[in-house]
Parts: sequence; structure tokens; C-alpha cells
Amino acid sequence: MPDLGIYAFAVLASYAVTLVLLAGLIGLSLRQWRVVKAVLEKVEQDGQD
Repeated sequence: MPDLGIYAFAVLASYAVTLVLLAGLIGLSLRQWRVVKAVLEKVEQDGQD
């Protein structure tokens, strides 16, 4: 790992925040995908009746 000197905390904290935000976005996207998939399956099922 390169020597970050006095900026080590700021750089590492920025990486940590970025990773947390990316994980949150992925989680929200997956949750929304499940909701949309369920709605579409219900609409398709209702249309076949």
C-alpha cells in the first residue's frame, strides 16, 4: 500500500464511504428489481385469466 502521509485517513475514509454507498445502491436496486418482477408476474397472470 502506498504511503498516504497525512492524507491517509481522508483517503481511506473516502474509499469506505464509497464502498458503503455502492453496496447500498446495489441493495436498493435488487430490492426494486424484486418488486417490479413480482408486479409484472401478477399483471401477466391476471392477463391470462
